[in-house]
This record gives sequence, structure tokens and C-alpha cells, in this order.
Amino acid sequence: MKDFCIVGSGIAGSTIANLLSKKYTIEVFEKARGVGGRASSRRFKDEANFDHGTQYLNPKNNAFKKFLKILKNKKVVKEWPGKHFDLCTVKRNHGIKLIGQKANNSISKYLLKKIKVNHLSKVIKIIFINNIWEITTDNKKKKYFKNLILTCPYPQLKPLAASYLPKDILNLNVKMQPNITVMAAFKDQKEIPVSSLRFNDSIIGWAANENSKKRFKSKLSLWTLQSTIKWACKFIDKYKKNKSGVANIIIERFLALTNYDKRKLIFVSIHGWKFSYNLNRTKFKSCWVKKYNLGVCGDWFLGPNVEHAWLSANNLFNQIKKNPPEIDGF
Repeated sequence: MKDFCIVGSGIAGSTIANLLSKKYTIEVFEKARGVGGRASSRRFKDEANFDHGTQYLNPKNNAFKKFLKILKNKKVVKEWPGKHFDLCTVKRNHGIKLIGQKANNSISKYLLKKIKVNHLSKVIKIIFINNIWEITTDNKKKKYFKNLILTCPYPQLKPLAASYLPKDILNLNVKMQPNITVMAAFKDQKEIPVSSLRFNDSIIGWAANENSKKRFKSKLSLWTLQSTIKWACKFIDKYKKNKSGVANIIIERFLALTNYDKRKLIFVSIHGWKFSYNLNRTKFKSCWVKKYNLGVCGDWFLGPNVEHAWLSANNLFNQIKKNPPEIDGF
């Protein structure tokens, strides 16, 4: 029986798994085909891919900056070159933009490279029996662990772990925002000399030129298009019933904004993130319930960015160090 089960392989899950693995045995459960969570990447052809979740890292916290500096030296992350245009009335000072060397899930892959990850394994039920966690996945398999760490979005956390979470966590007012992303590839299209565009638009909030990330060479033009929050709120619960129709709305708006030729469009895919991020921070950074050997961390505790997921995971790690479970380790 392993010491810790980690549910989720995003930045929070991969970070806490990596930190705990120095002293404990770890196993990770991930419902998707690959690791990364909201920093997932979609492979297209050969080495070409789309960052259809997190677009880039913009470190503010000094500890996170040091962490990314180490990863940059190890060639896990790199700077995203080129021109990044903000066309909104209210400008944002984004500063440096860092991206994964091969994809934006490069960080999770690096942190989890020596840790067992169960892909396509969604945890649907958890029970704490005789000081042991029984984990049931959607394929009806059961496994047992001494400790459990959950890194899922807040709306998924509550029904899964309501019996074990303190009231001050259950009563948090967390509103997760959705996002709808369209991935598009064009042939024989004149390259637009920009890396990204932030639009002042009702439908598209952000467009990323994947070719500008210098990860692959292709004659095709690859773009990742992300909706605005308001527009995603309108379509997130029904886009799966009409994926092509919803994707076409975003594509048509992109064509109008860029003058690209729709006849040159050869590939379109759409992905919806129902619980993408929390714009506001809570009064907590993470949660460690020693009574149940249960930990919770995630970006939603602190804000919408990858940095917040990393900080939450580190905060949980420090809580566990101060009040460790009663097994061999710290």
C-alpha cells in the first residue's frame, strides 16, 4: 500500500506529488489521456501541437520565479518570443511570457517523470475506513492508500469529499469561470507576424499563434482561440451537443478579425473547460485535514493562474511537514 494518492496531474497535483515523493511513496490518478490538467496540450501532426488550456506563465511570486529559473536552465520552459498585442481598452502588464519547451504540460511531465500516473482513471468515490482511504475509479477498480490529496476544481471537490471537509471549506463562495477553446489549422495562409492577440471583443478574448512558439516547423498556420468568459458562460453547458456550430461562431469571428481565408481552413477542434479558473482568492491557501489524512490544493484557493496552483501545492506541503501523517517519512 502506497503512502499518498494524488488525484489530478495538473500543476498543483504534479507539484505536491513531486514534493512528497522525496520521502513518501506516491501514485497519481488522472482522468485524461495525458498529464497537465488545465495546462494540457493537444497534438496535431508530428511535433505540432496546440496549448488549448493555459497559454503561458507570467511569474510574480519570487519563489515561483526561482522555480521557473531552474526549469529554464533544465530546458523545461523557455521564453515565448515575438510580438504580443493587447487590443483591449484596459491594458494588462503581462511582462515576461514563459511556455513549456515542447508543450505547456512540460512542467507536469518533468515533475512526474519518476512517479506512477494512472491515465484515463477518474476517481468517482472515496471512503475513509479504518484509517485507510479506499479509492474507486470509473472503471470500478478499487485501490487503497494511507493518505489522499485532491487537486480537482472546487465544484468537483465538494460532492466527492463533502463528508470529510471542514465546514469553513465547504462554505466557501467559489465561482469557477468557464472557457471554450477552438484549435484551428490553415494551409497556404500568409503568416501574421504576431505571437498573440488579446481582443476587445464579445466572443474571442485571446488568440495564440502556435507557430510563433518555435516548437515545430510547419507550412500550416496553427491558432488557439479562447473565448471570453461571458460568451463561454452562455455556451459551456450546451456546446457538446453542437460542437461544430459553436466552433464555427468562434472561427467566423476570428476570420473577420484577421482576414484569414476560410477556404484554407483544414482542421478545427473545440474543447470546453467548465471549471477553468477562479478569478478571486479565498481566505485559505490549501487544506490539510489531519483527522482524515486528507489534503486539498489547487489554483482556485488563490486565483486564476498557474502560479497560484504551484503556491497552493507548496503551502499544503508545508502544512503536511508541520503536522505529518503517522507513517514513515518526515
